[in-house]
Amino acid sequence: MAKRFFLFGLGFSGRVIARRLVEAGWEVCGTTRSGEAVDCPGVRILPFDREHPLPPNCLDGFDAVLCSVPPDGDGDPVLDRMEGAVRAAAPAWIGYLSTTGVYGDHGGALVDEDTPPTPGLDRSRRRLAAETRWRGLGAHIFRLAGIYGPGRSAVDSVRAGQARRVVKPGQVFSRIHVEDIAAAVSASLANPHPGAIYNLCDDDAAPPQDVIAHACALLGVEPPPEIPWEEARATLSPMALSFYADNKRVDNGRMKRELGVRLRYPTYREGLRSCL
Repeated sequence: MAKRFFLFGLGFSGRVIARRLVEAGWEVCGTTRSGEAVDCPGVRILPFDREHPLPPNCLDGFDAVLCSVPPDGDGDPVLDRMEGAVRAAAPAWIGYLSTTGVYGDHGGALVDEDTPPTPGLDRSRRRLAAETRWRGLGAHIFRLAGIYGPGRSAVDSVRAGQARRVVKPGQVFSRIHVEDIAAAVSASLANPHPGAIYNLCDDDAAPPQDVIAHACALLGVEPPPEIPWEEARATLSPMALSFYADNKRVDNGRMKRELGVRLRYPTYREGLRSCL
């Protein structure tokens, strides 16, 4: 009999996770706000949001439950509406996709899972609060670095003519290819450690302008001109500015040691080539 997996939130990462599990023989059910079909063959799709919760028994019989839905201004919409259902179903494995943003700014220094979170942004503080609630259920917490993959990468930004090379001295970002996120979740399902926290990122935190330049080299086009930070900050949107508020390198050793994950895309170089 196939094992059953329930996924709240069939977004960019959720769809790749779902497809991987279907290919591995799992029976997968997932949610979108509308309940309409997404690119997930073999996945049963249900509508869910804060105003439209699922029936209390919807999780009965599922072996694993994963949440990739971000918190909103009122908190975690999944636990606010479905915590009772998660507790009643008591799945053998629970997971929550969080963000390395909970660590806050460390001036480019290295952080790991034992580094106390000091989120500086409101959205990161909401993530940390959601993490705490999910850990109370025994969930595995996956702190994701900047997610990229086919259709959502520097290669796509360059092709669309939207890439900018903003240079803020000393600024680096950690990243993770979406396929490596799915691999880490699959590895955790096979080797559970309830309540554990894992940083999911690649091996090379890098300045964002270097990533754009590499994407341009792969495409054989001239990179856009570098824009000094003092000039760029006057034109960037508040959301774009917020990404530069935190500066840190993220350690992924626990993911490798405990889960045995071998990154398919250990740096952005391999990852961007795959996005071609």
